[in-house]
Amino acid sequence: MDKNVTEKVIAGVAEDQIDWGEKNAVKETSSWSDTLLKSAHCGLPIPVTVTDPLQCSLIKGECLYFHYGCDGQDDRGWGCGYRTVQTMASWLSHNWPPPPPGGQCKPPPSLPEIQQALVAMEDKPGSFSGSREWIGTFEAALVLDYFYDIPCKVAHVRGGGAELERVAVAELHLHFQKHGSPVMMGGDRDNSSKGILGVCTGDEGSYLLIMDPHYYGCPLEREELQTRGWVAWKRVSSLDQCSFYNLCLPQSVIQGQA
Repeated sequence: MDKNVTEKVIAGVAEDQIDWGEKNAVKETSSWSDTLLKSAHCGLPIPVTVTDPLQCSLIKGECLYFHYGCDGQDDRGWGCGYRTVQTMASWLSHNWPPPPPGGQCKPPPSLPEIQQALVAMEDKPGSFSGSREWIGTFEAALVLDYFYDIPCKVAHVRGGGAELERVAVAELHLHFQKHGSPVMMGGDRDNSSKGILGVCTGDEGSYLLIMDPHYYGCPLEREELQTRGWVAWKRVSSLDQCSFYNLCLPQSVIQGQA
């Protein structure tokens, strides 16, 4: 979450309308690469008509869908930022840098490891370890640099539709074309962390490809996850127009473009 506001709405859906999947929640921790859905956005149609002037920019490579409770830890209400960081880390583990022949990908850090790293960097006090305190885009940048030695750019976007369309959309197009990695987005009024996997612009406005970490329950198939809206294209205009937003953009380099 980004800033101290209790989560009332998640991805534009009221809490009492969300299927938290409590009866089917993951109970035991398994290998992250074996149990989590890969490339959950694949197969989604572009959100604009083919007659529109079209610019679409997407992540390059694969990432995993981390969400509430996916490792057996119930982090509902505070863990969305951690889960988005883990999704970003899953992309880095496969794509940054490529493992040597016979080498292994570095797995995404667990929630306790993320907290311990922030304490080790002296960004947080010792009491932060084992707490239920959220993290935002600034902490995400520190964590990714700590575990993967990759710098991150944190871009601030003031509230309002014009700023979101003009600044955020342009920043995201440039990022996906140059760096190709997932982005973390969070704000103040809209304090729900979001993973951004793409941006698409037509003559009627822009859309973000959002991977929402707030799902809690057993693993879903790709089609069901998309149908329920946990991975979906969302209009930029549907974001909170009174909230500012921060973007955490890993400065990875697409192979062959260094």
